[in-house]
Amino acid sequence: MLNGTAREALAEFLGTFVLLVFGSAVVAQVVLSGNANGTYISINIAWGLAVTMAIYVSAGVSGAHLNPAVTLALAVHRGFPWSKVAPYCLAQVAGAFAGAAVTFLTYREAFNHFDGGTRLVTGAKATAGIFATYPQDFLSNVPGGLVDQIVGTALLLLLVLALGDKDNFAAEARLQPILVGAAVVLIGMTFGFNAGYAINPARDFGPRLFTAVAGWGGEVFSAGNSWWWVPIVGPLIGGVLGGYVYDFCITKHRK
Repeated sequence: MLNGTAREALAEFLGTFVLLVFGSAVVAQVVLSGNANGTYISINIAWGLAVTMAIYVSAGVSGAHLNPAVTLALAVHRGFPWSKVAPYCLAQVAGAFAGAAVTFLTYREAFNHFDGGTRLVTGAKATAGIFATYPQDFLSNVPGGLVDQIVGTALLLLLVLALGDKDNFAAEARLQPILVGAAVVLIGMTFGFNAGYAINPARDFGPRLFTAVAGWGGEVFSAGNSWWWVPIVGPLIGGVLGGYVYDFCITKHRK
């Protein structure tokens, strides 16, 4: 029987798996059906619901970080043990990889019908974007993409901290997952245009690794002027920044 950090990491794995299996599946449904079975709005809503369900699955054991940016920010600002940061992050990446793999396995014949079995990263029949984010052609990695990911993740952490702040106006604990999911929907519907609002290194890197070994090849790392590092570095910076903003404006001025 697992206990301690190992048990918590396994919960992070499962929670992030739930997040990615539903998140990647909704994008697959929309793309592979040619928008006949969904739209950008359905993608936003499904990702928010995926976050909500993932939190319900894992929060009682691990706190449902589901995101290395959340884990890092909580270590910096809320005393989360640094010894647990690496196990949590590794479990999150592994869970995201597994979620992407299950989506691909389930939709494999639909992929073959859509692209004839040729896995493409760019072009009209591209499917790599079902799993990981890629920037719009006009977006630079620096500063544009980095700012995009910093801002989106800073807003996410600001809202996460606010929703859980018992000395502010925290939501009742059992409702918090719904509201965090709503926050993800809000970010997606307002800051999703530039590059798909990864705001989570595990959510992007785990599925990108999957595509690299499942037929899309090394182009998943070179595409978008080697975009792959931006949704890792940007969210890690943004999460810590969002925590600083919330604490400076709210936490540090309490009587």
